[in-house]
Amino acid sequence: MASRDDPIFVTRPFLPPLSELVTYLEEIWATRIVTNNGPFHERLQRELEAFLEVPHVSLVANGMLALETALETASLAGEVITTPYSFVATSHAVARRQLTPVFVDIRSKDLNIDPALVEAAINNRTSAIVAVHCYGNPCDVTALDEIARRHGLKLIYDAAHAFAVRHCGRSLVSWGDYATLSFHGTKMFNTFEGGAVITRTDRSEEAVKLNRNFGITSEVTVPVIGTNAKMSEFNAALGLLQLKHLDDAIRARRMIDERYRLAFRDIPGIVPLAVAETTEANYSYFPVLVTEEYPLSRDELYDSLKTDNVFSRRYFFPLLSHLPMYKELPSSNATNLPIANRAADQILCLPIYPDLSEQSQFRVIDHIRKKAK
Repeated sequence: MASRDDPIFVTRPFLPPLSELVTYLEEIWATRIVTNNGPFHERLQRELEAFLEVPHVSLVANGMLALETALETASLAGEVITTPYSFVATSHAVARRQLTPVFVDIRSKDLNIDPALVEAAINNRTSAIVAVHCYGNPCDVTALDEIARRHGLKLIYDAAHAFAVRHCGRSLVSWGDYATLSFHGTKMFNTFEGGAVITRTDRSEEAVKLNRNFGITSEVTVPVIGTNAKMSEFNAALGLLQLKHLDDAIRARRMIDERYRLAFRDIPGIVPLAVAETTEANYSYFPVLVTEEYPLSRDELYDSLKTDNVFSRRYFFPLLSHLPMYKELPSSNATNLPIANRAADQILCLPIYPDLSEQSQFRVIDHIRKKAK
């Protein structure tokens, strides 16, 4: 049983039983196939296609490379409209493809990019929209799809938080021209490091696979400049095991989510982000807004929790538009992004992971409740 003094981190990776992994390692040792589209790699791609109900999954080494590969495959130039409220990988992937990020504000109800502001920002230099399903909460996929089609833009979803989320009866990653996933150790489905690009057509799948393998098509033919973004057999084997335990992991996360929501109903100023009724969530994160009704500011509560050895996260803070490489962009002006700036000052993600004990969770809740008095 956990001690009252044990640290509680914002997340902790789920790992399958070691004995299960050893069995797969023995197969890898027997074949000596460790990379380059080995049997575990190919099997994981097929199983993910079935699980996610999408035509094509291409595995890559990490989530940022997934987004970079999607941007490269989409053959973009000029400007990309995106959100300032995300992890740095989103804007960095855009900038590393020699594209200019154009930030527009988010909606207060889900902290996702506002479609009306996306449309207002489109000009003759715009080539794509890169939207983020923040905390796994769906963007307005219908509106964004209609805008992208009407203006002839590519629509790419950074779905790093959205593994296993369903929206309106569909897998959330089934929307857009491309969707990208992260399987980093902090994600609810992890392969230690890894990611995937979801594509709709055979042609785009082949382009992704070409780009992730240096641009090589044969021993003597290299028609394009690519990168090395391949996933190893070890990571793929771990992913196959994670899929076996996914339902139990989501069930455990749901219980923690429900316990938090019940506990915070009577605490003014602690406002959990709502989940739409049309969404089957994965409970990857538990974000709350610490508003003016709470006696402490978000930063004061963040520091106070640390004194109790509880490590929450201000996720996302600072805004991408505040970072030195982006702050001079015209779209980064704070007057253009009032909702994003307010959310970045109020957001706090609380600990949630499958083996977070009830005792540890109530330690978090009790601390927040005591500070409210």
